Amino acid sequence: MSSKPRAVPRAPSLQTKNQIKEAAQMLFARHGVEGVTVQQIVAAAGQRNNAALHYHFGSKEELIRQLIVDGAEVLEGRRQDMLQAMEARGGPTSIREVVLILVMPVVELADDPRWRGYIRFTSNLQASDRETLRAALNNKWNAGYVTCFAHLKQMIPLPAELVEQRLTVFAIYANAILSAREEALEKLRSKKNRLWDKRYTIENILDTLEATLVCVPSAKTMSMLDD
Repeated sequence: MSSKPRAVPRAPSLQTKNQIKEAAQMLFARHGVEGVTVQQIVAAAGQRNNAALHYHFGSKEELIRQLIVDGAEVLEGRRQDMLQAMEARGGPTSIREVVLILVMPVVELADDPRWRGYIRFTSNLQASDRETLRAALNNKWNAGYVTCFAHLKQMIPLPAELVEQRLTVFAIYANAILSAREEALEKLRSKKNRLWDKRYTIENILDTLEATLVCVPSAKTMSMLDD
């Protein structure tokens, strides 16, 4: 008596996996990681039950990790290219040059429909669950970011205590303004907006970010620092 041939497991559907990722990324951007359930992700991806997510990712936590790494890998590649080009020119010659390397890859990512929601997703995670974000980056996918901050620490002409605080404020501000721009792009792709559509908007954002780093401290700030 012949036995039936064993069924060959079907390869995971890349299309379904990407649909789940895209749905999760937008939901996390809008509601935060804790505000979104597996069921909501699966439904937004057009799937019938939670098994689809578990089949492709194993857990919501692994889905989050993969989403972080996907975008971070793109940002890291772009920053490393820009850093190498800068080093070939003789290294950083201005703070603005380093700010460009930090900010422009994020601007480019937001302009790509494939990455809609990524900036808000990771910014929300930075505020609510920094350890999960750091664990996913694993000191690998943010190496260019770390290099830029190391350059800035050496270049900003302020006392070390103020430099440390300025860099933290810079990161918070950059996350906030770039998240706001990403949200506006999502809502206004078919409309004009007097804030975001100006031809000088990105340069003006870069100006304000640079000013955050190099603005001369007030006499009061310096007196308190001395105390």
